[in-house]
Amino acid sequence: MSAGTGQRAAAPGPSMQKPRGIDRVLAFVERAGNALPNPVVLFTVLFGVVAVVSTALALADVSVTVPGTDDTKQITGLLTGAGVRWLVENLVTNFAAFPPIAAVLLMIMAVGVAERAGLLETAMRATLARAPRAFLPYLVALVACQAHMMSDVAAIVLPPLAAVVFKSAGRHPAAGLIGGFACVTAGYAAGFTIGSLDALYTGITQQAVAVLSDTHHADVNILANYFFTAASSLVLGLIGGFLISRVLEPRLPAYTATADAPDASESEDIRLTPAERRGLLCTGLVVAVYAAVVLSLWLPNGAPLRGEGGALVPSPLLTGIVPVLFGAFLLAGVTYGFTVKTLSGSEGVVAAMTDSVKNMSGYVVMMFVAAQVIAVFNWSNLGVLLAVKAAALLKSVGLTGFGALVAFILLVSCLNLVILSGSALWSLIGPVFVPAFMLLGMSPALSQAAFRIGDSATAVITPMNPYVFLLLALLQRYEPEARLGTLISRLAIFVVPFLVAWLGILAVFYGFDLPLGPGAGISLK
Repeated sequence: MSAGTGQRAAAPGPSMQKPRGIDRVLAFVERAGNALPNPVVLFTVLFGVVAVVSTALALADVSVTVPGTDDTKQITGLLTGAGVRWLVENLVTNFAAFPPIAAVLLMIMAVGVAERAGLLETAMRATLARAPRAFLPYLVALVACQAHMMSDVAAIVLPPLAAVVFKSAGRHPAAGLIGGFACVTAGYAAGFTIGSLDALYTGITQQAVAVLSDTHHADVNILANYFFTAASSLVLGLIGGFLISRVLEPRLPAYTATADAPDASESEDIRLTPAERRGLLCTGLVVAVYAAVVLSLWLPNGAPLRGEGGALVPSPLLTGIVPVLFGAFLLAGVTYGFTVKTLSGSEGVVAAMTDSVKNMSGYVVMMFVAAQVIAVFNWSNLGVLLAVKAAALLKSVGLTGFGALVAFILLVSCLNLVILSGSALWSLIGPVFVPAFMLLGMSPALSQAAFRIGDSATAVITPMNPYVFLLLALLQRYEPEARLGTLISRLAIFVVPFLVAWLGILAVFYGFDLPLGPGAGISLK
């Protein structure tokens, strides 16, 4: 970006130096990530590997016994007559019955309406617009940790909005920009809100549980990590605000406005119009009524959404929470859109849902191949074999409790540097580690919570994250001399504190045997 005329050169500080060591590490990570094929190709290659390995083990008459049972599983090969027949008969079913497909698309359609209507961005602006100057970093961080319900749009919308809010409050706009992005990305899997990400993780976890379906049983619903993610968002919000205010902002060079920087008129744009305020009020009322109706069908004795024997947990409400959330987001989006005229009748609603699904075409293709890989993994009993071997390996090195989770989180954090797609990474390793941890007595919800930590913590510093380069372009509006190494060195401020904090939160849940979500404990029951 070009600098404005008459600009005063900023004094070079520590963060403005070109860190050669960081540049070398980033270059290596970028090369390693670029060397990996597209996730669809990656899963296709993995499908071939599973087919060959399962056939070789079947010909060698390999079997495995699940510890603690008399159940012996024989490895069956895909490249055999029985394997080919099974694949032909089940290829379509494998895809159609893959849990992440329907749940994610359903949530994407509803959230897409709320997003197209402008509800999510308006709610974000309403939260930040009049925040006191001293509390602004903490509020930005807290809001950012809830932003995953906007999916990837959060990384585009919130950081520049935070920069404008910081500037209007007399604070360094780059602190809001970088801090907002860091908290959105490093805290992506936290939050009080439920979105398509939760449906995605849960669906893949359910398929991973099926590896041991004959010997172990565990229910996983979309709220399985809700208590953990809600608590995490509060802690990470406080830590993120502290890092923005006390660590990041003091290290930034003195800010001088440039020709490319947003001016005062843009700062005024963050304030809500009367129509937007009216839209939020109407939306809040409608959602409150909807919530009251849902609760009335769940809480009273004899209510239809109670479980067996009148239990609140587990219950049909929890197992069917995706359609309930679909209704909430859809009602909210439609109410706001009709109130402020951002949706033009039923056609506008249908168009918003259609457009949101269009953007998921690549995901659907990837899930088709991933569904086949996981299905073959389960059918061949290769998943059971790897899970038993992985559990035995962890036991042999003394990692049977929280230490195993820490090692797993660190592994995911490293893999996340080169495989940024959470769905691809969880589909790759979930079918091995979820049943392995189940054999160690840990619930699938605990494995999923651990994966959330590793999948978020390092995403903020990998050059494989395309939004890092968008952030760099936005940063250069305020600091034309900033480079990628400069940006990464500032984003890295958040990685270790967030990772340590998240490990601490998980340790509290683990140590005190607290439920991670409704009906989701630490231990496998």
